[in-house]
Amino acid sequence: MTLEQVRLRRWSEQEEGPPDEERLLDRLRERGFHASRHVYPPGTVFEEHTHDMDKIDAVLSGRFRMTARGEEAVLEPGDWLELPAGTAHTARVVGDEPVVSLDATPL
Repeated sequence: MTLEQVRLRRWSEQEEGPPDEERLLDRLRERGFHASRHVYPPGTVFEEHTHDMDKIDAVLSGRFRMTARGEEAVLEPGDWLELPAGTAHTARVVGDEPVVSLDATPL
């Protein structure tokens, strides 16, 4: 699968139940992605950068402020941002809680 546009996906606890790692991994696998787990402490900032491949950043816990193509969103547990290859973006941990995220790339 090739990502064609930046897309924000919000988790619906009402439809999907509470977000947890296994549920998020299942959703990413369904999209043809595999993921690695990362923990970013409060104050972590990723300046503007790009990746050579499509990428999905999903949040397990904490809050991640991400910007891409002039749009900003705060990702909370269960949310993810789809980033096509070459998309310039930034990320910042929001608040005092670490962000636990899944960094997903195509299989």
